[in-house]
Amino acid sequence: NRNKFYKNIKIINKPNKIDVLVNKNNKLDKFYKPNDLVKLSELYSNKDKYMRHDAAINFEKMSRDALLDGYKIVAVSTYRSYFYQQELFNYYVKIMGIKKALKASAKEGHSEHQTGLSVDVMGSNNDYNNFEKTPEFKWMMNNAYKYGFILRFPKGKEHITGFKYEPWHYRYVGKRIAKIIYKNNITLEEYKKTR
Repeated sequence: NRNKFYKNIKIINKPNKIDVLVNKNNKLDKFYKPNDLVKLSELYSNKDKYMRHDAAINFEKMSRDALLDGYKIVAVSTYRSYFYQQELFNYYVKIMGIKKALKASAKEGHSEHQTGLSVDVMGSNNDYNNFEKTPEFKWMMNNAYKYGFILRFPKGKEHITGFKYEPWHYRYVGKRIAKIIYKNNITLEEYKKTR
């Protein structure tokens, strides 16, 4: 099954759609950059993090509400250009070899971060790699969908998403779709199949 990844790649023709599917088989144009990127408040993000307007507003609202509940959710990685992703992927290949790099990172054009709708978060332990060990992770599992975010690469769905489990990686799809995905415990890939 895993041999299907990075084969028969389709170029995405409607990259601005809120439910756009970017993965190992669907690729963004190298010059695609959302035209409504806004800078996140540094109350809820590291320096110079940008997301698309609606995603940014909902992310800030989610982080603010979490803070009121005593939780800290901080954006550590958001929009990345095609060329930034290219450098990142090549860096991973250099330090861990191609096989591991393919599991850990997306090739350029295949990263959701290029859509401006994705965010990697960290919690109160200030370590996004160990986000799963934080109380913030539990809060996100129960609440993220209410703000239009889904856990994009869940455990046990690697054969569908093509990516390893990433407890820190959330994707904005809007509240209506997020609720369907959350309630049915499915991935964006599975949601798109039924549409």
